[in-house]
Amino acid sequence: MQESSVQKKTSFLPNGIPALIPLFIFVMGVVSLYFWLTSGTETEFALRLPSERDLAVSNGVDLGGAVTGKLVKLDGVPSSLTGAWPGFRGENFDAIVDERISIAPTMQEKISLAKSWPESGPPVLWSKQLGEGFAGAAVLAGRVYVIDYDQQNEADLIRCMSLDDGKDIWQYSYPVKIKRNHGMSRTVPAVTEKYIVAMGPKCHVTCLDSTTGEFKWMIDLVKQFGTKVPEWYAGQCPIIENDKAIIAPGGTSLMIAVDCNSGDIIWQTPNPDNWKMTHSSIMPADILGKRMYLYCASDGVVAVSAEDGNLLWQYPGWKIKLANVACPLVVGDDRILLSGGYNSGAEMVRLSMQDDRITSQTLFKLDSKVFGSEQHTPILYDNHIYGIRPDKELACLDLDGNVVWTSSRTNRFGTQGLGPYSIADGKIYILDDDGTLTLAEANTTGYVKLAQAKVLEGPDAWAPMAFASGRLIIRDMNKMICLDISEK
Repeated sequence: MQESSVQKKTSFLPNGIPALIPLFIFVMGVVSLYFWLTSGTETEFALRLPSERDLAVSNGVDLGGAVTGKLVKLDGVPSSLTGAWPGFRGENFDAIVDERISIAPTMQEKISLAKSWPESGPPVLWSKQLGEGFAGAAVLAGRVYVIDYDQQNEADLIRCMSLDDGKDIWQYSYPVKIKRNHGMSRTVPAVTEKYIVAMGPKCHVTCLDSTTGEFKWMIDLVKQFGTKVPEWYAGQCPIIENDKAIIAPGGTSLMIAVDCNSGDIIWQTPNPDNWKMTHSSIMPADILGKRMYLYCASDGVVAVSAEDGNLLWQYPGWKIKLANVACPLVVGDDRILLSGGYNSGAEMVRLSMQDDRITSQTLFKLDSKVFGSEQHTPILYDNHIYGIRPDKELACLDLDGNVVWTSSRTNRFGTQGLGPYSIADGKIYILDDDGTLTLAEANTTGYVKLAQAKVLEGPDAWAPMAFASGRLIIRDMNKMICLDISEK
């Protein structure tokens, strides 16, 4: 194991002067150094990489001496596979996979996925023990990224692993004491060719170089914005757009945009009503010809301008007291489906422009017995909506809220129905709480099961799925696995 060259903070001047050194020597040394620094010889200095504290202070982020990180380089090697799943719900934030591989500069070929499996399930390519939690993976450039928790050393641990074999390429950790509270880490990082942004359980947002793991900046949302850490710890997954990290802290700012390179705050959305952070994540959307960010805060739903952070729309009519987890689902260019657990059901809202402001109208509401999704956001596919209801059945709705079909009582998913689901190659992948993976047709005519196998031991296989290059990455409370789901 080789430790990286992250530098300790040094200074051109000593931090303290021993009392026995005569004052005139000190003064003469300072004067001499001043003339040397201003004499045009500065190019003779050896370049020194800034430390984490240097970067944090220069970006206006005060770590207060409490959080300093450590980067460790390991022997993993990035895969040559090019498939990407760069954050929560994939490249288009829709939990739908349409994988293609380049076979020539102007030609692509779709990767075919298996239509069935043996009883043992798809082949397991690698597995990895993780700290307790539900943090899902992001994939880019042959690398798998996950935020973990190192219980032995009491530290958040951002890991970069090879898509080929799961070996760690590098790890970045920083000390944070966390008590077990039904899991620890539970967010998905956002990754680009240049940056990775991850949110830890206690709302530390860290930006690193996505290739090397070198530190860029960190913001402690609790310290800087007065964020209240949600019960069961942070569940919000950051997003990156145009080299800006978009975060919803609550506290003094409802939403912020951070320059990924410098850590500077580009814009902030005021939060006069003190709406708090939830477990829900921000969803980018193009609605009414405007690029905006939708977010389910503690006391309602908001739409924020992607350009300048101005509040475009606020809707106090949707509020879940215990845990707001599912994200707003964008339906077309003017509608949003809101759904959740704890008897909240679902609601379809239409947005429209009136006198240069956005207004809303509720099109329909559904009782929780008809539809709702407690933990994962439903999927819009082929003008229909798919999701796991509170009764643990998979349901298909039309866009008017009518139930087209359900998987029925004989095909329920898990003891709590909180596992993830995604659609790939016209098929829906559903993971039970206990680690059973089901493959079914994503059609509008009825539930058709294609394959099923227990692939994880459980418990609580709740993390969002990640797909890349014909591979599926899933996890339960303690272990992550990579399955080969390609058609052989």
